[in-house]
Amino acid sequence: MGPKHTREQMLAGALDVAFDEGLSQLTFGRVAARIGVSDRTVVYYLPTKDDLVTQVLLEVGARLQVALASAFTGPAVDHLALAREAWPVLTRAEFDPVFALFFEAIGLAAAGREPYRTLVSQLVDAWATWLTEFLVGTPAVRRAEAEAAITLIDGLLLLRHISGPAASRRAARRLGLTGPVDR
Repeated sequence: MGPKHTREQMLAGALDVAFDEGLSQLTFGRVAARIGVSDRTVVYYLPTKDDLVTQVLLEVGARLQVALASAFTGPAVDHLALAREAWPVLTRAEFDPVFALFFEAIGLAAAGREPYRTLVSQLVDAWATWLTEFLVGTPAVRRAEAEAAITLIDGLLLLRHISGPAASRRAARRLGLTGPVDR
């Protein structure tokens, strides 16, 4: 007889806890209670708190990449073109909880808390590397454009998260990511 539970079940429970309560509340006990297993079962599949947080953030990132990959229709000439393609996807309400988690991780990283400090840096680097695939130019130009796109998009999404969709729509319009600029 094989294991009664799977790593995927543990990760699904961890994602549920993170989305409902935030990364700072993500514990083995909360995941175990959510799934209806013992803490030891969760630890068997995700042995450390770092593993738990890392797997949650990697899964969230993977979901975003799948959604964005379908939005990128061809090679973008610069960060603005890439951001224009990404913006309609990233502003769908279904992704608001994803960015709430990401911005919480950024805040914890900025405060110097591990594993967030190391993990967020690695995640942003991996995103920049991934985005270079959707840009034209030399490797150095593609990397710089990918980093510029991340900076632009994350700033707008942070504004959306803090001040609401209307504020981010106005800013996106002013930056040329959407329709004509209001004068």
